Amino acid sequence: MNFNFSDKKVLVVGGSRGIGRGVVDSFVELGAKVFYAARSPYPDKENAEFIKADLNIESDILDLFNELDKHGKIDIVVNTAAINFCKPFSDISLDEWDRVERVNLRAAFLVCQQAANRMKKQKYGKIVNVSSIAGRHRSIVSGVHYVSTKAGLIGLTKQFAYELGNYNVNVNAVCPSQTMSDMLKESMSSDEIAALAGNIPLGRISTVDEQVGPILFLCSGLSDYITGAVVDVNGGQI
Repeated sequence: MNFNFSDKKVLVVGGSRGIGRGVVDSFVELGAKVFYAARSPYPDKENAEFIKADLNIESDILDLFNELDKHGKIDIVVNTAAINFCKPFSDISLDEWDRVERVNLRAAFLVCQQAANRMKKQKYGKIVNVSSIAGRHRSIVSGVHYVSTKAGLIGLTKQFAYELGNYNVNVNAVCPSQTMSDMLKESMSSDEIAALAGNIPLGRISTVDEQVGPILFLCSGLSDYITGAVVDVNGGQI
């Protein structure tokens, strides 16, 4: 059963790096028409169109969907955008807390809301939110603001799934563990990464591709009876 998205239009929010970029590249390879939103682009592939958006700004998110409307219906939305600061709770200012919340949770709500309003009308859609192992458990490096927003994203996912069930719109979340991405390399030293890998039951850090696969599954017809689910992709850590 091969994935085929040749008739689908996809939006990837935060699609310029890390897991988001992997999702964009995979959807392009599988035939989808792909749009990705971020503050800055990476060199486009054929069929991947960049739309500039600052997720701190509500109007940017609304403009993003207005631009997408010019290209017809949207079938799939994947929320991968997040920011992270590795600080103990005593060093976190309220301004930093608000900054993380705006990008990681407030923007995710607005994206889901805008996508859901459109998908309700067409009686079809797939939304996948990328949470984190930190949102399921805790984090050995990330701050309480990151952990809190990723836990909140799980609740947001479940409520949207409940409210959209009658409209044939699936809303699910994935919870990746630490993945060999730019964010991980910025958050942890090479020694810390090696120590972490030694404590993972599968004995290694996830690759980006290993996180992309479950997202593609949740965006495919193979998952039509799955909604409100939270899929752990963590090498057996919890």
